[in-house]
Amino acid sequence: MSNNTTATSVKSSEALIVAYYPFTLIIVGTLLNLLTFIILCRPTFKDTKKQPIIHYMRTIAIFDILMLYGWNLDHYLQIVHGYILLTYSIATCKIFGFLNYFASQSSAWLRVFICLDRYLSASRLHRTWFSHQKSVLIIITSIILFFMLFNLHFLIFTCFYRSNGSINPNSQLYKIYPLWDYINLGLYNCAPFILMIIFNSGVIYHLIRHRHTRIIQNSRIQHRAISITLVLTTFLFLIMTIPATIVAAFFFTTPTTALAKILDSALYTYHITSFPLYFITF
Repeated sequence: MSNNTTATSVKSSEALIVAYYPFTLIIVGTLLNLLTFIILCRPTFKDTKKQPIIHYMRTIAIFDILMLYGWNLDHYLQIVHGYILLTYSIATCKIFGFLNYFASQSSAWLRVFICLDRYLSASRLHRTWFSHQKSVLIIITSIILFFMLFNLHFLIFTCFYRSNGSINPNSQLYKIYPLWDYINLGLYNCAPFILMIIFNSGVIYHLIRHRHTRIIQNSRIQHRAISITLVLTTFLFLIMTIPATIVAAFFFTTPTTALAKILDSALYTYHITSFPLYFITF
């Protein structure tokens, strides 16, 4: 009897950890990303004509907040309150089904273009089209609009009532899951990761090659700090986001397994790391 009680207690403790860690991520992540956004709006960073990359960083801070209110919030709600937003109502099903993919894909590609911006800055003597403030704003708007339209079908075709009154998050016209998880694996993880590796390798190569030249000294680029930041960002993206997306695409089960929730928590933890990384490198 005591062994059964102990086992039940352990399972209950594990369930609470799995539930309240995502809730903690929401609170901490929202505060840290808001703080990042506020700091990047201070006078020190207002000269975006010279450093248009700040626009990327501000936008990423906003999307990293949105990231925390999708599947991450559902993990908490499912265990503590017994429901998830994806099947709570038709409205929440459509909105959060859309948000889950739109926010993650937009966030990943904004990071890709930050890497591209850094590569072009390190490899070119003069600014390219991509490095002008107006161009950066066009790129950010294009990324947001593209992924908004790409995932718009969630708001139009998905979610319907079954005969028993429950909500099916799929579409009556076509099957979304796990198809969109496969697509998300490519758009959120594989393609961005490959491009980040390519651009970051180029940045590190050019910084090593020119670290003693006046160009680097005059632009006040800290070779070691930027190199470490690029490597850390890409490495964290690899180990913290890709496993969870692979599990969602190929090993998804209902109800969600504890391992899938742990990997999801690692994925969402990545989206609260901007502030500590910026704090260390700046």
